[in-house]
Amino acid sequence: MSEKVVLGENPCIGKVANSWIIMNPGGGPTDDKPDVVLRTPEDFTTVSSFLNVRVADIHDFYATASAKGAEFLTPPVDRRAELRCYMRDPDGYLIEVGQATGLLEGILARIDTGPDTDT
Repeated sequence: MSEKVVLGENPCIGKVANSWIIMNPGGGPTDDKPDVVLRTPEDFTTVSSFLNVRVADIHDFYATASAKGAEFLTPPVDRRAELRCYMRDPDGYLIEVGQATGLLEGILARIDTGPDTDT
């Protein structure tokens, strides 16, 4: 897997595999969003949106990103349809990182919150 920080800030740009991820630090209205202010969330327990990224090997991504200082809420979790975990960007926004597994075979994600239920 290739990952690289292309630009450190304003905006932060990272290249992951064959994609670019751009993280803007926020700011006031601009010509193309005249009445919109972008700012970090005040309450990190409530989310209105997040970025969702798929990788080929989530365990490799998790180990590599953790070693580089990325903060994850948990290690990757097996949800039958996918392996996934969440990390926060520097502004506190959630990024879901996942690897499709069972989903590719029509197996849907677990809907329970416990590890022992097979629903």
